[in-house]
Amino acid sequence: MSGLRSYPRFVSIEGGEGAGKSTVIGALEAALRARGERVVTTREPGGTPLAEHLRELLLDPAHEAARPETELLLMFAARAQHAHETIRPALASGAWVLCDRFTDSSYAYQGAGRGIDTGLITTLERAVVGIEPGLTLLLDLDTEAGRVRALSRGGAPDRIEREHDAFFARVRQGFLARAKENPARFRVLDAGQPADVVAAAARAALEAHRP
Repeated sequence: MSGLRSYPRFVSIEGGEGAGKSTVIGALEAALRARGERVVTTREPGGTPLAEHLRELLLDPAHEAARPETELLLMFAARAQHAHETIRPALASGAWVLCDRFTDSSYAYQGAGRGIDTGLITTLERAVVGIEPGLTLLLDLDTEAGRVRALSRGGAPDRIEREHDAFFARVRQGFLARAKENPARFRVLDAGQPADVVAAAARAALEAHRP
């Protein structure tokens, strides 16, 4: 037992850099709205005014010296506010919530990537978040391919995007480990396929999950 409350209408989309999460979220939102559902799309870190300010701090390259523990605690500060102010109210109203990243990203980035003990992440998850998605779509992509996609978007890379290839390889394995540990919740999609194929697979996974 995870000790977390699972919400069937709460869907998280996870993956490394350049995996195509935004495209998949757009496709899922369109599919849900087409059948008359109310949908809230949101992201992490972010999703509330305070959490967006914390996002700026977390991703600013000027804070390159931030400790892994500092990064983790800021992530959970943003997540606690996000869950309380945005996600829980939307779910209580009967809406679907499509979230670009959630707690699984902390297990992958701060846990596998930074080397923080996952027991600490689990403790924070239970203490200050208390919820989990009913469905998580993991967009799995080769690390190098993801880096090329992310850099092709243009703009200066943020603090996390500046990390080395070995870091992102650990992150990918962290996500896959989470999927293996939580098979009932996760669906792993091959994000190396064309965008329309990935979107179709995501819609099929959502339809199969439909509560």
